[in-house]
Amino acid sequence: QRKDKGKYLAGWIRALLALILVGVLSFCGLFACVMYGAYDHIQGEPEVMVILGCQVRQDGPSVLLRDRLDEALDYLEDHPDMTVVVSGGQGPDEPTSEAQAMADYLTAHGVEEEKVLLEPDSHNTAQNLDYSRRLLDREGIDTSDGVLLVSNGFHLTRARMLAERAGFEQVSTLAAPASHLPSRLYMYVREPLALVKSFLFDRAG
Repeated sequence: QRKDKGKYLAGWIRALLALILVGVLSFCGLFACVMYGAYDHIQGEPEVMVILGCQVRQDGPSVLLRDRLDEALDYLEDHPDMTVVVSGGQGPDEPTSEAQAMADYLTAHGVEEEKVLLEPDSHNTAQNLDYSRRLLDREGIDTSDGVLLVSNGFHLTRARMLAERAGFEQVSTLAAPASHLPSRLYMYVREPLALVKSFLFDRAG
């Protein structure tokens, strides 16, 4: 009987180790997908840029959001005629909508106000992209030459997937750095799991 118990326990341990191995391998595969998207992938000459929102603090955009905005500004220096959509609503701990904070930052750094469209109602990445596409449709702005998404590198694999799901046909990405090290480490652990969640549940309205 003791032998049978030992075999039974060993079987459970092997099954548990197998599950852990599958989990680790799955996470590594997802992490590789996130890392692949964490670089610039630009097709052609997109005429529309969508900057995805992030935390706004009392003193202005957070470090991660400033990274996105500064990367966008660098690109806009050479492409000043682009239409720019800034996308993000206002959270309970934010003094203004992310869209407004981004628009203020861009115009303060020389972007023409009439080039910036605000999408201030979204509260997650899927909504960012769905609402931005609807805004562009309402404004009659053609995206057939593609759209350029701007976010921190860790975010772009998921953002591309959700942009295509929202109806954007040719999606390019511009990868901003993540200057805040603790946030960068946290996001690279979180984002593979968020990718699974978005794949399963985030659908365009």
